[in-house]
Amino acid sequence: MNRAPAAAKLNLALVVGPARDDGLHEVATVLQRIDLADRVSIEPAAELRVQGFEGDTLVRGALESLAAAAGVEPSWEARIWKRIPVAAGLGGGSSDAATALRLANESLDEPLQPEALYELAARLGADVPFFLASGPQLGEGVGADLTPLDLPQDYWVVLVLPRDSHKASTAAVYAAFDERGGEHDYPERRADLAQALERVRRPRDLAGLPLNDLASSPLAGELRALGAFRADVSGAGPAVYGLFHHREQAAAAMRQLQSHGRTWLSVPTWYG
Repeated sequence: MNRAPAAAKLNLALVVGPARDDGLHEVATVLQRIDLADRVSIEPAAELRVQGFEGDTLVRGALESLAAAAGVEPSWEARIWKRIPVAAGLGGGSSDAATALRLANESLDEPLQPEALYELAARLGADVPFFLASGPQLGEGVGADLTPLDLPQDYWVVLVLPRDSHKASTAAVYAAFDERGGEHDYPERRADLAQALERVRRPRDLAGLPLNDLASSPLAGELRALGAFRADVSGAGPAVYGLFHHREQAAAAMRQLQSHGRTWLSVPTWYG
């Protein structure tokens, strides 16, 4: 059995542009793993089975696609241990799929080369290729065109998933963005993100990144009031994160916000 963590991600910035001809939107997003993680295992089996998470579709689809690309039968049993909240903007499903892809590919007699595996991941979802890379990345195009970033990693992360929160579908979130004309001045806003990234040297410089174009939350203001040097919604939400210099301050903020919903204390991570 091969088993590995499947880390959550934060969108430390999410700049969204117009819809493309394929219906997807141009984005420029800063992607960072954190150590809140699912775990995924892969082992040989007589037929494809996915255990542990009844809501899975991505891992099964990833393994079926890998088998088709490699010209083999999808003869694996995958097991998922979920810790990342589902449909929260933290990329748990994409991370599970990428981890299953990597582990299953390693089990093949003739594994796909990295470029082919990346192309396969990109067809599964815009976030999936990020989880095959290491370190923070700038995602462009639909989010799958990746450029490594040299960002500070020495800070603490408080995550809050508001109680009774219900994420709208991704399509609905983007439709609302289009209705309010959110794509206006995308080239300028994308250039602002690039300039802000050039100025990042220390953790507090991350505060200069533009805020999420798709979603906002009053909890971000509460996190800043409790000492976060940056706070925002991740992805299309509803999870909200705050970045803190010191563990003690982050832990105190987490305790203050537990009445709002589920909370986690986490740190950035390079792999997994």
